[in-house]
Amino acid sequence: MERNAASSGTGAMTATIEEELRAIVGAEHVRAGGPGDFVGGILPRAVVEPGNEEELARVLKLAREAGLAVIPRGGGTKVHWGNAPTRADLILSTARMDRVIEHAWADLTVSVEAGCTLQKLQGELAKHGQRLAVDPLWPERATIGGVLSTNDSGALRLRFGGLRDLVIGVTLALSDGTLAKSGGKVVKNVAGYDLPKLATGAYGTLGIITQATFRLHPVAQNSQTISFVAGGATEAQKLILDLQDSQLAQVALQGRFADDSAAEVDILFEGTAAGIAAQNGQAEKIAGNIGGTRANPNVWKAREELWASAGQDSVIAKISVPPADISNTVSRIADLAKASQLGWRSVIQATGIGWVRMDGEAADLLTGVRALRTELERARGSLALLSRPTALAGVDTWGEAGDALPLMRVLKRNFDPKNTLNPGRFVGGI
Repeated sequence: MERNAASSGTGAMTATIEEELRAIVGAEHVRAGGPGDFVGGILPRAVVEPGNEEELARVLKLAREAGLAVIPRGGGTKVHWGNAPTRADLILSTARMDRVIEHAWADLTVSVEAGCTLQKLQGELAKHGQRLAVDPLWPERATIGGVLSTNDSGALRLRFGGLRDLVIGVTLALSDGTLAKSGGKVVKNVAGYDLPKLATGAYGTLGIITQATFRLHPVAQNSQTISFVAGGATEAQKLILDLQDSQLAQVALQGRFADDSAAEVDILFEGTAAGIAAQNGQAEKIAGNIGGTRANPNVWKAREELWASAGQDSVIAKISVPPADISNTVSRIADLAKASQLGWRSVIQATGIGWVRMDGEAADLLTGVRALRTELERARGSLALLSRPTALAGVDTWGEAGDALPLMRVLKRNFDPKNTLNPGRFVGGI
């Protein structure tokens, strides 16, 4: 059910506030919320696009003083992830903040504004034969700030680490309008906090990322993907573990599973042509009777395909399981989907991070999701709902928060005491 922010906010978007917003960013960069701006069924009253971090910080301070709830937004690719906000008065967009600030190619680092898309950044880095070694969803539209906020690293994290390993500095606009920067010249000292790690995966609930600095890696000379048709989940699990335990230097490794086809295992190699050929041969020896074929690199877009082929009666969830429990997880999905009369597909990386889509009637989806979450949490895993039909809008995105929730609440109070940023959207209603 769609509703206007005015019905649920604690502040009011008055004519005076709108005039102050225009004075800060320019009248042409403030507009009323429209059909494409709904967040969790709420239509914010205004969308504001500052041109730099100073303007963004001033807007954020004004919003907090007025009691307005702020929804940060970059490219909008993941703005619907998380719980529906309890309030949403203002969308604060980083779309105009899209500069590559400094590419220190000799030091393999880059500093970039949060509104820059990953595709644009990679294009600039490639001019010097370098890259940011992540492969998030929808890189042509996903922005640096959004990718960091949702911690969407992709399959390359197996070789290069996750975003928390690659980001070496951030600037955050805090809700009181000050800028907190990790490293370099400190605008506001936030002693005791590792800002890059805190901001990564926080869904914009602690502050709005305005800039980030990353360590870089060279662009691969050559790359090749090999896919193995493994039959069932047990065979796929064994092959993944055997490849992991070998001396191979794979860059990415994943399993693809579905209710209507055999399991497949994809492995990505990078390097010299001779080196790749040698590793291919070794991988085929490890696979034994499981035949390997050169695959289209698009298999690494399998996550995106879950969304592309999803219908109105689909749920898509991100799951996390122990890497040695992949086959058991796939079996759980298959059994629960069959019991609930659901179709399903899943992509699970060798790290144990995966995505599953279920298709069916809303009541059956609700039963299946709840049962799968219970079983995964019992097995030390987790399930976060990323996409769902309207009938499941009331289901919590995150599931059991565990022992970390009290500490997370303390951090939220310290960084955003008036609950200005993305209220209610994160774990435990933070």
